[in-house]
Amino acid sequence: FLDAFDPLDPTGNITIKWDIVSWTADGYVAAVTMSNFQMYRSIMNPGWTLGWQWAKKEVIWSMVGAQTTEQGDCSKFKGNVPHCCKKNPIVVDLLPGVPYNQQFSNCCKAGVMSAWGQDPTGSVSAFQVSVGLAGTSNKTVKLPKNFNLLGPGLGYTCGPGKVVPSTVFLTPDRRRKTQALMTWNVTCTYSQYLASRNPSCCVSFSSFYNETITPCPTCACRCQNKNNCVMSDSKQAHRKGINTPRKDNAPLLQCTHHMCPIRVHWHVKLNYKDYWRVKIAITNFNYRMNYTQWTLVAQHPNLNSVTQVFSFDYKPLVPYESINDTGMFYGMKFYNDLLMEAGPQGNVQSEVLLGKNKDTFTFKQGWAFPRKVYFNGDECLLPPPDTYPFLPNSAKINSIAVSAMMLSLLMFILTL
Repeated sequence: FLDAFDPLDPTGNITIKWDIVSWTADGYVAAVTMSNFQMYRSIMNPGWTLGWQWAKKEVIWSMVGAQTTEQGDCSKFKGNVPHCCKKNPIVVDLLPGVPYNQQFSNCCKAGVMSAWGQDPTGSVSAFQVSVGLAGTSNKTVKLPKNFNLLGPGLGYTCGPGKVVPSTVFLTPDRRRKTQALMTWNVTCTYSQYLASRNPSCCVSFSSFYNETITPCPTCACRCQNKNNCVMSDSKQAHRKGINTPRKDNAPLLQCTHHMCPIRVHWHVKLNYKDYWRVKIAITNFNYRMNYTQWTLVAQHPNLNSVTQVFSFDYKPLVPYESINDTGMFYGMKFYNDLLMEAGPQGNVQSEVLLGKNKDTFTFKQGWAFPRKVYFNGDECLLPPPDTYPFLPNSAKINSIAVSAMMLSLLMFILTL
């Protein structure tokens, strides 16, 4: 869990809550609710996969709002056959549009869960499970073990189930409270290192005061896909079916020097008397991935004075109340919350207007560029600090100013 700690989202986790709502002849019916409490990390297509190991010889008689990927060996049952007899069931969400009698509240979104900071209502997924051969009282029920969560790939580590105070429910008229017969929680935290040892995004910089563009570092995301990349101007880039995702989520990248699926470009655009302006562009170089409900997090001391964000939504992230230097950018719903795969449509961009604090504002020594950048919850690789666009030499500016002043003085004398 130590390497899963995120200083920009210290309390972020996915909590899985089991509420036993009724006892049956040989077990119980439980409502299982998964809540994504991460501020800026969502679970994208193809969605979450949840697994565990039964403590005894439990079976799943039926499920509503989700299903197991395998039934397993149910040959010992005659007549009524369980939904799943495996010791280690693996559960996935149902797809949108399933019949109403198979639906449960907050189900059937293909396993997609929004980040809590972006869309709290879309950050919950739930299903109902009827468990048999399980014990029929609080004392005889044994909690499942070895929970694991894929979201959709590796990265999550789940702790053991812990019995907690029973959940209280309000009836629809909100005048009566009922409570679960028994409740337990499982907490899962994310580690980028577990998900991948290589970065998944990189950052490049430019500014109005210097012609130099600081690119992403070479092989920023390692170059293991270098032999299987697509030139943007080749026929292969326009081949039919090139955008079909693979089951293993393997990327097909556009050939670049950085070989990253995502590049974030931060351009210092304009300088006004009381404000300064930044342009942010996100480019997708993966031909097989559409990023739905993407998020971009930046850490910069001047984000405490964001005046206007033009074509992204923006939310300050204040994990430590005294410091307001981190913010989350994300797409506007139905406008630019979908970052298309590599190609002409594979980028989104916005501009940010920031107020100046005369005591701290400077363009010197890379101050205008972010300290950290995260895309979809994964930290991006920044260029080395000594390559940042620097201010022109002040001596040159002074000599030009002096020459101009001398010339104007000479012209003034000649006109006398």
